[in-house]
Amino acid sequence: MTATATAATAAADIISLRGVSKGLYDLNGKTLNKHIRVLDDVDFSLRPGEVHVLLGENGAGKSSLVKMICGAIGPDAGTICIDGREVANNDPHTALSFGVAIVSQEFSLCPNLSVAENVFLGREPVGKAGFVDVAALRAAARVQLDRLGAANINVAAKVRSLAVADQQLVEIAKALSLDPRVLILDEPTSTLTDNQVANLFRVVRRLREEGVSMIYITHKLKEIFEIGDRVTVLRDGRSIRTVAVEEIDSVDGMIQLMIGSKLENLFHKEKASIGPVALDVRDLDNGKGQKVSITLRQGEIVGLAGIVGAGRTELARKIFGIDPYGSGEVRVFGTPLPKGSPKRAIQAGIGFIPEDRKRQGIVPLLSIAENMNHVSMRKMSRRGFVSKRSRRLLATEYVDKLRVAAASIDQEIRYLSGGNQQKVILGKWLSAGTRIIILDEPTRGIDVSAKSAIYRLMGELAAGGAAILMISSELQEIVGMSDRVYVMRNFGISATLEGEAISGEAILNSAMGGDEITDNGPLGGSSTTTV
Repeated sequence: MTATATAATAAADIISLRGVSKGLYDLNGKTLNKHIRVLDDVDFSLRPGEVHVLLGENGAGKSSLVKMICGAIGPDAGTICIDGREVANNDPHTALSFGVAIVSQEFSLCPNLSVAENVFLGREPVGKAGFVDVAALRAAARVQLDRLGAANINVAAKVRSLAVADQQLVEIAKALSLDPRVLILDEPTSTLTDNQVANLFRVVRRLREEGVSMIYITHKLKEIFEIGDRVTVLRDGRSIRTVAVEEIDSVDGMIQLMIGSKLENLFHKEKASIGPVALDVRDLDNGKGQKVSITLRQGEIVGLAGIVGAGRTELARKIFGIDPYGSGEVRVFGTPLPKGSPKRAIQAGIGFIPEDRKRQGIVPLLSIAENMNHVSMRKMSRRGFVSKRSRRLLATEYVDKLRVAAASIDQEIRYLSGGNQQKVILGKWLSAGTRIIILDEPTRGIDVSAKSAIYRLMGELAAGGAAILMISSELQEIVGMSDRVYVMRNFGISATLEGEAISGEAILNSAMGGDEITDNGPLGGSSTTTV
């Protein structure tokens, strides 16, 4: 690492990037093509004790910018300054020595280790005999989790046993344990409940008072006004504008800066002819003594709402056959579906897009074509062999039909934005002839234009006769896209809403059991404007 004083960086800036550019790069940070720029002449600065929000669509360059600050990738042009000194060869070790820590959107946890071991991985306290002091380790982890209001998390539990939201808190606790001067938070609230978000924001405000500087990446615009000091908008790898939060005149104005145009008609709900019952769930034992009955007709988009932990995902997994259940029955077009068999569910025409897209929806190291053909292999098989030509034709057809933005169908899916990955997952099921689609949080972690595209696809599918069951924690999404809504509470159905009866107030009231409704809302960030 070479560090020399420079006058180019203002003394007030703890981090300053000037004119940085980066071409298309691989996972090791090596530039593959300097002409295809993921960052193009970007300026960015971070002041001591401020929360600087990064906004932009997926693919705008946000992740590449923070990777550069963390030393994971280097610039092809431009300068990086930390504490007023130019850092010529930044790397993760150098960044860490300056006190830079990151909470990535993609977890970096070891699932088979305990919570405490993950929080202090590689920095475990050692006792007199030279062995890890387990009691001290767990006590230290407990302190970090209590800072986040996560008293419910057992520090001795294996990380793999935790819910996604709790794993997110462990990831944040790990970063806080480094006592950082600069903390980068990449979509930290995407899986958290409102109470967990409130606790996290209290920690963010306290850290700011202590002088810690933070870079905060989010798709939830309401969060800007709650904790942000300044906002930088990126679009197509370029910095469009940096503005103080108090100078922001409207949310719509920020969206226009992000996408380069006005956003109109976000929810594309086409009129569809409602057909016969496609999915009939009768008295299914969903746990906690609750029997659930729901129906889904062709041409319908049915929303499944409720607070986090209400049993929505559990119900979907049982319908699809992933998890077992006791009593009850699932019928597909009138035919009973065997319990506990995803294979039979697929054969019956059911597709399931899980909440955890990265770990359960795609195979990251495989190409778009291979991911797209994953379910329909049998359809293209002849005497045990699969025609490569047929696979490519089918993948190309659905990449074009779903308007997937990619260099080619041979591109590894991990290089696509979240919205385009979601389109490929949809294509996987559609190419297999799926007639019933279960979508669990279909737009989580994707930007506003990608959401609009997903909504349009859902509307087109319903108009074409598909039956869609949509689980969502976004209240606007449920209200804007659903023909009917089932509200869940404590693993059972607490209300069924249809037509004009579908409203945010009615959903919240039923989800909370008629308790007082707060501005924050209970649906995992449902009351926020999310982009």
